Order: sequence, then structure tokens, then C-alpha cells
Amino acid sequence: MNQRTAPPLVESKGSSLRAGVRRRMMQVGVSLLVEASALFLSAGRLRWGAGWAFVAHYLGVVGVNSVTLLRRDPELIAERSRLLANTKAFDLVLAPFLVLSTLGTVVAAGLDNRFRWTGRLPRAVAVAGNLLMAAGYGLTSWAMASNRYFSTAVRIQKERGQVVETGGPYSMVRHPGYVGAVASNLATPLLLGSRWALIPAGIAAALYVVRTVLEDRTLRRELEGYEGYARRVRYRLIPGVW
Repeated sequence: MNQRTAPPLVESKGSSLRAGVRRRMMQVGVSLLVEASALFLSAGRLRWGAGWAFVAHYLGVVGVNSVTLLRRDPELIAERSRLLANTKAFDLVLAPFLVLSTLGTVVAAGLDNRFRWTGRLPRAVAVAGNLLMAAGYGLTSWAMASNRYFSTAVRIQKERGQVVETGGPYSMVRHPGYVGAVASNLATPLLLGSRWALIPAGIAAALYVVRTVLEDRTLRRELEGYEGYARRVRYRLIPGVW
């Protein structure tokens, strides 16, 4: 009896893709566990509604992105699991500081909640934080769904045939993913009711702006068609401003 088997190359690619997807899922799970642990340990308690709202936002965006990308573009999930050799040197320098400032935001918010440094803020602040975080995560997800080269690292993906993506939010600004990241970072102190957490959140936002500048220069130099795209879509992050 004859059996149809996949060619070794196809089978190997499929195995590699599945391994990459599993690796990324594990990375995201560890990231959530670390941030949630840092938040609640620094707060010294689990009974904190705003803290659980923060976790719910995180789980929500992970769920939406997983369902969307597993169906439409699992290769992008695998891509986002890797730190490849051609990652730009500036990104290797910036990445640890982005991680530390993001983690510092939740730690500062947790300590603030424990020691009551900020005190009680108007409920409208928390509402604004929730709305801004949802909008930030939503924009990042839209950008990810619109750009199959939406990597976690700044690099030119020659092996994947990278081209300029111009659909979705990329028709309005050149780096919508960073707009979403800045928004969700700045939303965290509002959602968690902490003035002190605005300091590391502001640092994270500034680092994303620096990364935007350096990545934009890289793309203009090295990605064919990006210079023309940059002339059509003039603004990096904020339409009409910059």
C-alpha cells in the first residue's frame, strides 16, 4: 500500500513553524507571569481590582492576536519568537532598557499602591487608563495584522522577502505599532492609579520614540520602496505633528 508523505523540506519547514509558534506562546506566557508577579508582589496583595484589570487587558490582547495570527499568519508568530543575527546593534542596546522601564512601571505602581504615595485619584483617571490601554493594544494588534513583517527586532527580513506594507494603519503613520506601545505604556499608570509609575512609563515612551527614529532611518536606507512610502506617508507617529 502506497502512502503519501510530505517532502522532507516541507515537513521540516512545518516542524520549524510549529516550534516557533510554541516558543512564542511560551515567551508571551512567561512575560505575562513576570509582569503580573512583579505587580502583585510589589503591591503586597492580590485583592486589587485595577491590577487584575491590567492583567485582563494583557490576556485580552494576547487572545485576540493569537486567534487572528494562528489563522492568518502563523509564520509571523514564529518570526516574533526569534532574535536573529542581523538585528541592528542599536536595537540590541535599546531592548533591555525597554524591558526594564516597562517592568519598572508595574513595580512602581505596585509599591505606590502598597504605601499609598499617590492617594486616591478620581475614577475618571482609571476609566481613561482603561480606554487608552484598550486603544493602544487595539492599534498594535491592527498594525500586526496589517504587516506580516511585524518583528520584535529591528532588522531587514531578506530571507522572508520583506516589502513595504502600506495598508491598515500604515496608510496614516509609518510606525503605528509604536504609537500603540507608547499609548499602552502611558495608560498603565492611569489604570493603576499611580503618579510615580509615570516616571518609568515616560522613559519607556521616550525609548520607543528613539527606536522609531533609528528604525525609520534603517528602513529608508535598506528597504527598497520605503523612501517613496515615507514621502507619501509623511508622519512617523502622530498625523500632522511628527
